[in-house]
Amino acid sequence: MTRFAILAASAVAIMIPVQALAQEPAVNRYTMEKTESGFVRLDTLTGEMSICTQQAGQLVCRLAADERRAFEETLSELSARVESLEARLDALAPPNPDAQIPDEAELDRAIGAMEKMMRRFFGMVEELQKEFDDTPKIPPEPIPDRT
Repeated sequence: MTRFAILAASAVAIMIPVQALAQEPAVNRYTMEKTESGFVRLDTLTGEMSICTQQAGQLVCRLAADERRAFEETLSELSARVESLEARLDALAPPNPDAQIPDEAELDRAIGAMEKMMRRFFGMVEELQKEFDDTPKIPPEPIPDRT
């Protein structure tokens, strides 16, 4: 009988159009069907089904077996992706953090290259200044008297 209730609820979920679900208020999101051992709860928004039983005066719902298996498969798939991403991240990290500090010779080469670049740059600036200084200047027009 429980299987029949699950199949009936599945058929109802398939027949409900998605557009109608989007317009349906959240108050009618779940439907409950009584079975011999408890209830079957159908989430009309997502189509998930849960088996509900009454325990200690409260209604306790658990995912149906198919949904539980799909959940566990997705969880294991995501766990495998996380592990592979962590392995890739570990491979990108340097093995020794001190290996990144350059030695004295590398620093001297870098400073030498920067010094050469700065000298060329300032040489170009001096040439431009000389060009501007050599150009004839237009005398400013006299300011007219306001009197």
